[in-house]
Amino acid sequence: MTEIEDGGLLAGVPDEFQRLWTPHRMAYIQAGPEPLREECPFCEAPKHADADRLIVARGETAYVLLNLFPYNSGHLLVCPYRHIATYDQATAAEVAEIGALTQTAMRVLREVSRCDGFNLGMNQGAVAGAGVAEHLHQHVVPRWATDANFFPIIAKTKALPQLLGEVREAVANAWPHPGR
Repeated sequence: MTEIEDGGLLAGVPDEFQRLWTPHRMAYIQAGPEPLREECPFCEAPKHADADRLIVARGETAYVLLNLFPYNSGHLLVCPYRHIATYDQATAAEVAEIGALTQTAMRVLREVSRCDGFNLGMNQGAVAGAGVAEHLHQHVVPRWATDANFFPIIAKTKALPQLLGEVREAVANAWPHPGR
C-alpha cells in the first residue's frame, strides 16, 4: 500500500475510522436532492440504453433493473412499463410477467451471487415506504447468511462490495435469452 492509499501524505490527522468509498453515489449528489423528479424514473429508464439505466432484462410488459439505492449487491427491481401505482391496477399479463421475471431474477441472482435467500416485496404508496410511489415496482433483494453485521445497525451504512455497473453486467450476462 502506498502512502497516498493509507493517507500518510494527505493533510489532516490520521484517525481510527475506516472509509467506505462509494464513487457510484456521485451521480446522485450531482443530480441534487430529487433526481428525475420531473420524470418518473421507471418510465424514463426504458427509453435509454440498458447499461445506462442499469436494466438487466426486458420483457413484453415489464422489465428488470438494478436499484440505484441498493440494500445489498444485486438488489433488483421488477417494473411494469405502464405507469401504474399499485398492484391491483396491473393487468393479468403484467402480473404474470412480473411474477415470471421475479422467478428468473431469483434464479439468476442465486447463480451469479450464490445468495442464501431473498427478500421480495412491494411498498404500495408513500405511507408504506415506496420511494417512487407513483410507479409499481417489486424489490428482489438477495440475502446471505453472513450479511447481517454491525454496519446497518450501528452506523446506518451498507457495505456494497461491487459497483452497480459490475453487478448489472454480471446479472445481464447470466439472464437467459431466448435462442441462446
